[in-house]
Amino acid sequence: MPAHEHESDTTTDPLAHERAHLAASRAALRAMREDAQALNIRDVTANWVNAAVLQAQIADRIKSLADLSHTPLFFGRLDYLHVVGAAQAEGAEGEQFYIGRRHVHDADGDPMVIDWRAPVSQPFYRASRKDPLDVGQRRRFGYTGGELTAYEDEHLTDPSEAAQTSKLLQAEIERPRVGPMRDIVATIQPEQDEIVRSDLGGTVCVQGGPGTGKTAVGLHRVAYLLYAHRERLARTGTLVIGPNKSFLHYIEQVLPALGELEVKQATVEDLVTAQVEVRGADEARAAVVKGDARMAEVLRRAIRSHVTMPAEPVMVVRGSRRWRVPAYEIEEMVKELLARDMRYGAAHEALPLRIAHAVLVRMEEAGEAPDDRVQNAVARTPAVKAAVKAIWPAVEPSKLVLRLLSDPEFLAAHADGLLSEDEQKAIVWTKPGRSVKSAKWSAADAVLIDEANDLVARTHSLGHVVIDEAQDLSPMQYRAVGRRCSTGSATVLGDLAQGTTPWSTQSWDQALHHLGKSDAVVEELTAGFRVPREVIAYASRLLPVISPGLAAVESVRESPGSLSVREVGAATADALDAAVVAACEESLEQEGSTGLIAADARIPALAEALTAAGHTYLSPGQETTAESRLTLVPASLAKGLEYDYVVLDEPAAVVDGEPDERTGLRRLYVALTRAVSGLIVLHAAPLPQELG
Repeated sequence: MPAHEHESDTTTDPLAHERAHLAASRAALRAMREDAQALNIRDVTANWVNAAVLQAQIADRIKSLADLSHTPLFFGRLDYLHVVGAAQAEGAEGEQFYIGRRHVHDADGDPMVIDWRAPVSQPFYRASRKDPLDVGQRRRFGYTGGELTAYEDEHLTDPSEAAQTSKLLQAEIERPRVGPMRDIVATIQPEQDEIVRSDLGGTVCVQGGPGTGKTAVGLHRVAYLLYAHRERLARTGTLVIGPNKSFLHYIEQVLPALGELEVKQATVEDLVTAQVEVRGADEARAAVVKGDARMAEVLRRAIRSHVTMPAEPVMVVRGSRRWRVPAYEIEEMVKELLARDMRYGAAHEALPLRIAHAVLVRMEEAGEAPDDRVQNAVARTPAVKAAVKAIWPAVEPSKLVLRLLSDPEFLAAHADGLLSEDEQKAIVWTKPGRSVKSAKWSAADAVLIDEANDLVARTHSLGHVVIDEAQDLSPMQYRAVGRRCSTGSATVLGDLAQGTTPWSTQSWDQALHHLGKSDAVVEELTAGFRVPREVIAYASRLLPVISPGLAAVESVRESPGSLSVREVGAATADALDAAVVAACEESLEQEGSTGLIAADARIPALAEALTAAGHTYLSPGQETTAESRLTLVPASLAKGLEYDYVVLDEPAAVVDGEPDERTGLRRLYVALTRAVSGLIVLHAAPLPQELG
């Protein structure tokens, strides 16, 4: 399967023919964009509201038709043996389709490029010699700076052609990482494609080690679902949840590159801080207890404790008549609402209508003919409103959580049998906040408030949610995310070996239970496409300690010399800093990006050393450019990021920077697996013994 590179412009040259098709496709895309821009909606809208909605839709359509100069319109071609989906006479020639990031058609409506998500494109990813799926030839294209420079053919039904690894596929995977994360639409592997095209109705959990492409798979699944179920998801919405802002910034260009502009991105903290501002932080012990699923029952008990049984009847005056509803009858209503386990707020609104209905029954028995308006009027009478306020008062979720965390007796009453005394002491504030506004809420507190909000009023559910780095969520955070897809589905992405929070999940079954998606399918990706074989093998020495039983990633990439572990002889901080700067300079001599990863406590010293040596550097999430290719990365923010070359400073300091050894070794595992082409490990202190 040789790659062909030609410069000839003759009509018989296949490359010239493909370049001509690319130029024609770009022209067709421009025409599609111009047609959208020229649309006149004045005569087709009934009012200004419809006009505004339609204009916004047209604007989105114009954006989605943008021709990105460095993003190839098509990356492959399928030559089918027969006409797709139709009966074909024997000996007739099959159809040919160019596969790309979006659909492009000519002036007659005939397709020039087929969207990669269309059913007819699927064999580009799935066809093999064992199962060619009616494809005679698969062609891949190579690009340089947006210009088509090579092609590579694979004849799937030719028994004389030996199977080979695609050089263009390998080159695309290994292309230098400058700028934000790219889509992998040209390099999706069969096992990844199965996950990408899995049905909207089911939740999928992807366990994938470093470099297996799980993040890209999750994003491409969103793009596929939007293609296959656009109308439904346009109504219900989609959301991508990442671990931090740096990570979200890093991935934010993937979906727009695939023509998808409407997917929202957020962190869990973004979702739960609508009512309070996070200004405080918990010690690890407190955060673990607050993140435990038992807190949901503590909150439920605390909210329901506001319900009290009626002691007196309700007397409603209507004109000259008085209607009496006895206390025992109202008590039955209250018990029935409690038994139904309705949202607290919904029951608060239902109770006055129940009492009013009892009054209407008495009116009808007396010969009157009241209607719904009378029932609503009775429900709003002072007597009924006063009774409901006493029996089922409104609850403000943030005030409830404030009381739980400030009042040891109130907490003890509702945590009895759930939390031990030590656990209760761990979460009660030593300096209670006086009000919701003045309290120094932590991120875990905000999740508790979100849970309380949902106990009062149902959280709006989206059609599909993607959760990346999901192994780091607490049970209560899983519940918060699960509420956002309670009537939809989810894609859960993570690696148990990279769990670096004190509350990180120990198993996907456990996590999916808290998410409310116990029936999810768990898929495991074990083929690595990013991290070189030497590097991942070195990092995998930690697996037996940090995640026993988890399969190591098998990298498909051989890159001799990609790992260098160096001990700095003079064990002084200055000597180590100098060696680190020199290693960065060495890495920057290569093409692509360089990430300097270090324990958070080491960042100020390294920043000073880089500046003194005349090097400018970026922060995680900032976009690398041809001129600025060095990023200084605290180990706590390295997860999910990737660089062509990584310099890792002092592994022992990375481990020591965490509250316990296992978490520290997991953090080190993350740091060791960020490199695409080469890793230099520098240490003055002894390496952790697990690295051998």
